[in-house]
Amino acid sequence: MKEKVIETAGKAWRFLGQNGQTNVSQLARSLKEKDEVVLQALGWLAREDKIDYTVKNRRTFVSLVEAELRAFNTVVYNMNEKAGNTGIRDKG
Repeated sequence: MKEKVIETAGKAWRFLGQNGQTNVSQLARSLKEKDEVVLQALGWLAREDKIDYTVKNRRTFVSLVEAELRAFNTVVYNMNEKAGNTGIRDKG
């Protein structure tokens, strides 16, 4: 079970990096994981100070903290660099 929670925490981190602030219920559906596993994964990320919680109209939303969003963007940029895909096109 612990491995599933860790795996789901990684999936949630990537999802939040790509999609930004997300409703907790929507996150579970998007990850196609059980609510209880997603909640445990979010607890793991919260304990590591990687996410923020916000309540709007009695609904709970989560997002990556600014430092984690920068880390996510750095990982994506480095992956694109290695693949030769910087997103910059040669105009000449």
